[in-house]
Order: sequence, then structure tokens, then C-alpha cells
Amino acid sequence: MDFVNAIVLLSNFVIVPALSYGSQLALGAIGVTLIYGILRFANFAYGDLMAFGTMFAILFTWFFQSIGISLGVLPTALLAIPFAIIIAILFSLLIDKFVFSYYRIKKSPPVTLAMVSIGVMFVINAIIRIIIGPFDRRFFDGERFIIRANEFKEMTGLNEGLAIKSTQVLTLFVTIVVALILFWFLNKTRTGKSMRAYSDNEDLALLSGISPERVVMITWIIAAILATIAGTLYGLDKSFKPFTYFNNLLPIFAAAIVGGIGNPLGAFLGGYVIAFSEIFITYAYKKFFAYLLPESLEPNTLIQLLSTDYKFAVSFSILVIVLLFRPSGIFKGRVL
Repeated sequence: MDFVNAIVLLSNFVIVPALSYGSQLALGAIGVTLIYGILRFANFAYGDLMAFGTMFAILFTWFFQSIGISLGVLPTALLAIPFAIIIAILFSLLIDKFVFSYYRIKKSPPVTLAMVSIGVMFVINAIIRIIIGPFDRRFFDGERFIIRANEFKEMTGLNEGLAIKSTQVLTLFVTIVVALILFWFLNKTRTGKSMRAYSDNEDLALLSGISPERVVMITWIIAAILATIAGTLYGLDKSFKPFTYFNNLLPIFAAAIVGGIGNPLGAFLGGYVIAFSEIFITYAYKKFFAYLLPESLEPNTLIQLLSTDYKFAVSFSILVIVLLFRPSGIFKGRVL
């Protein structure tokens, strides 16, 4: 029984949260890796693009709730996401047209585009703060539980409870569906194959009649879709605060690089690697080992490898280690 309590404890505080957080990082990392693989630069504004799309998901959610429209047991945000995606796509295309295209036409080096993206990042963040403010915002109907800890204890008779939020299950389900659709699109459709060819060899792709303008446009469209979905799922699971999405930029880039920058499948898996690493290393295992060890050997300290205040140090450390010993990541980078 103690062993079961230990597993439930670990599931409640580590496994379930890591699956949810990893799904959100995975979608963000795929967006980052697509931009790098095709447009050839690290887009540091991607975290704030996620915040931008999420902001409109919240605004549309509030609007639907104010006129009495909902999805019952499901979050109203699911109705708002398509509208937020449209706005995020238009915004991304405008940014590309009036900012990034100038440097792309001039054949500016990737570092220049990366620096430009930092400027774009601050502009987007300012726009978000002006429209919705810098404070925590919630979707109101997103915090529903499939099962609560107390209910689980009553059902099983265990000392430890397992709480699962509907948003956690929804996040995992939506991530898998979106990733499968994207991988099918990249590997099976003519447009997806064109994007892969353009990423692999730009000059040869141009000689084959592939339109670079169309590839660039579709890349931004996909990146905006992924950013909005990932950001909204993160906001539903936790809460929305603009600066939080900026903070998530480090684990998102770490996930993309760990998986192999430019490789969508690697970025997808990298999201879970980073999420599980952060949560496993910062979790306090005192109670977990108390269930497994004899009373005489029960720990007196938290048995925490790293404080949760330093969880981003985990992402940074993994990022540095991968760049030093396996720069191509888990999978070979720059492969769509």
C-alpha cells in the first residue's frame, strides 16, 4: 500500500503536471524550430507571439461568456481559439511584411534577424500590456477537475490523492492531435514537401519552381497557429500573465535544441524531455521516500536537488550540455 501511495504521490505532483507542461512546450518548440529551419533565424519574439494569441483567446472567451455562449463542460476558450488564431496569423504576416522581409531580401545574416526579433518581442509585449494589462488574467471556466484529490482518496482508500484537471487532459489530447496533423502535413502534402525541400536546400528548391514567398507565408501561418494553441493551453492550465510567456522562451528554445533545431519531431520530444527534467529535479522527494523506506531510514530533509525558484536553470543547463556534446540534438537538426 505504501508503494501505491508513493506512485500516486509522484503521479500527482510530477508525472501529470510534466505531461501537461511538456505538451505546451512541445507545441511552442515546434513553432520555433519551423521558423529556424525555414527562415534561418532564432525568433526570440515567439514567446510574446504566444502571449499575443492567448490574449485574444481570453478576450473572445470573455465576450462569449458575456453573451451566454459556452461549451458546457468544456472550456469556452475552445470556441475562442479559432478567432484568436486568425488574428495571430494576420499579425504574424504583418510583422513579416513590414519587418523581417526587409532583412530577408537583403540576405542579412541570421544574427541580424535574431536581434531584430528581440526588438519585435518588446513591441509585442508592450501592445499586450496596453490592451489587457500586466496582471494575471483567467479564462474563468477552465479550472474544472475530472477528479479531485479528496474524491480519489475516498474511492481508493489511499492516503494520497490524485487530482486531474480537465485542462491537463485537454492539453495532452490537443497536442497529440495537432502534432499528428502537422507531421502528416509536412510529410504527405505537396506544400509540406515544398517546405521541407526549401529548408533542406533553398537554391535547389527555387530551381524546382517552389515559391519562397508562399513557403514563408505558410511557415508564419503554422507558427502563429501553434503559438496561439500552445499559449492558450498554458493559460488554461495555469493563468495568463504576459511576462510568463517571455520566461517560457528559455525552456521552449531548450526543447527545440535538445530535439535538434529545425526538426519538428525532435522539438516535440524535446518539450517532454525539458518538462520532465525541470519537474523531476525540482520536486521535493521527502514524502515519496518516506513511503518506500523503513521508518528508521526516513529522510529528515526535503531531498530536493534544486529549488523550484531555479527551475529555469535546469533548462539552461540541459541547453548548454547539449550544445557542448551533441549540437545536433537528439535528432539531426535542420530536417523538416
